[in-house]
Amino acid sequence: MCVRRCLVGLTFCTCYLASYLTNKYVLSVLKFTYPTLFQGWQTLIGGLLLHVSWKLGWAEIHGSSRSDVSAWLPASVLFVGIIYAGSRALSKLAIPVFLTLHNVAEVILCGHQMCFRKEKTSPAKICSALFLLAAAGCLPFNDPQFDPGGYFWAVIHLLCVGAYEILQKARKPNALSDIDQQYLNYMFSAGKTSSLLCCFIFSVVLLALASHPTGDLISVPDFPFLYFYRFHGSCCASGLLGFFLMLSTVKLKSLMAPGQCAAWIFFAKVITAGSSVLLFDMTLTSATVGCLLLGGLGEALLVFSERKGS
Repeated sequence: MCVRRCLVGLTFCTCYLASYLTNKYVLSVLKFTYPTLFQGWQTLIGGLLLHVSWKLGWAEIHGSSRSDVSAWLPASVLFVGIIYAGSRALSKLAIPVFLTLHNVAEVILCGHQMCFRKEKTSPAKICSALFLLAAAGCLPFNDPQFDPGGYFWAVIHLLCVGAYEILQKARKPNALSDIDQQYLNYMFSAGKTSSLLCCFIFSVVLLALASHPTGDLISVPDFPFLYFYRFHGSCCASGLLGFFLMLSTVKLKSLMAPGQCAAWIFFAKVITAGSSVLLFDMTLTSATVGCLLLGGLGEALLVFSERKGS
């Protein structure tokens, strides 16, 4: 069992690392900054692969009532906001900066649990939230590659992530499994998720409708690498890696306690941030490194509090 958990954890870390590096390459190096099209493609691939996996018996998706599906719809809308704003931010920010800002979503979740749900919060978790908030708050003033647009979209992204996690925590026990939730994020069914008819690519349609007013659809013919194999290969890899990352995340959460899961996610972020510094241009100053280390300390405390709680 221990070996199996380690294999799942390593698989998750590999998919996490490869997915972030591939997305960063497409968005920053190739400069394909058309997130409605890029994320629409990834969502389409993920939805189709998940549906095929379900039909072949490789993934277990349960039928859900109409009320469960309707109740999850706001979370599906937030999912679109997460991937859209995340792509905008990642195209302009270095991966370590993006991940530090992304972690502030944990502060939102912690604040909601303390203020609205009146849950008891450990001192370690409170310190973790303060460190994460301080690191993110200091970064814009100490980032030599500061990009206002990147930070703006990162804030939208972390707000959507925080709201999404709050909705996840608030769902009824056993109402929807993690894989059911992801399936509904990709596909919105008019009836039960087990119905083949009426199956609708929800996220893809929202992103496709947004591609015209945002100018992505009109501008994409001018993209210089549109017919290059590097672009085609990277996009295919991105779609596949996103799907495998989703499956490995679901498997990780199902096999491990919250503390162990948080530790693997932290490890994946550390190796991803470290690898990105070697592969992509990033100007580091002592103040920037201090902010990133403070954010890492905050997340390490969060892992400690999760493991202690479990």
